[in-house]
Amino acid sequence: MALSNLRRGAAAVRVTAAYAVVLAVVSLGLTALGPHARDVAVSHMSTNLHNLSHGHLGTLIGSAFVDEGGRAYLWLPGFACLLALGELLWRGRGLVVTFAVGHIGATLLVAVGLVVAVEAGWLPVSIARASDVGVSYGAVCVLGTLTASIPSHWRPAWVGWWLGLALIAATGLDFTAVGHVLALLLGIALSARAPSAHDWTPARLALLTVGAAFGYFVLSGPSAPATAGGLCASLIAFGAARAWRTRRDRYESPARPAGFAPVAEFAYA
Repeated sequence: MALSNLRRGAAAVRVTAAYAVVLAVVSLGLTALGPHARDVAVSHMSTNLHNLSHGHLGTLIGSAFVDEGGRAYLWLPGFACLLALGELLWRGRGLVVTFAVGHIGATLLVAVGLVVAVEAGWLPVSIARASDVGVSYGAVCVLGTLTASIPSHWRPAWVGWWLGLALIAATGLDFTAVGHVLALLLGIALSARAPSAHDWTPARLALLTVGAAFGYFVLSGPSAPATAGGLCASLIAFGAARAWRTRRDRYESPARPAGFAPVAEFAYA
């Protein structure tokens, strides 16, 4: 029985498992080949303006399989938990679409912004060759799409926390941080069409906890200002949503005159 359950569980997250294995193999292979090999791979797979302007559109996919730091063992478990939860909720195809929208969509939006900034003289031309690889845009989009599965009462606080965190982190005008904001917004938009979780099992809650911790460090790291911004935005969003619900309920349920009862109530008296 235990073996059967394990097999079913593995089959349910086979896309996540396959992707995690490929990431681990690529990272270990580049580490074994040495720093120069990793630098070459990062240079060729970066979705920077130089590569995209020369028609290297394959970088839009290849960049999702290369990590610049070479320390996949630190972030891969949390990343896998986040993707596994997404796959359990939306199946493999839904996960792939969500990740691709975040990874490719945010990359292209950032590229457009960088072109405008360079042409306007706001950023140096050298940024066209900046390294830009990794899984963070896709992961943040998955995080945003999980909004659909958060209980409606807590959903505003969830959205406020992540948006506050991402926006404060992006105030440094780092284009990767801006890309995270865009990926998060894309994910929140996708959540309007994404299936929601009807039951939060202990396993799913564990995946959410680890995956959310991974998302936190991706968006801001141990940044006190970003954390404070996220908490403030979460509280404001929660309070505003609660006030709106109270106001809505008051208008939808007007006070009845004394002695009044609907016909249906008299019928069951």
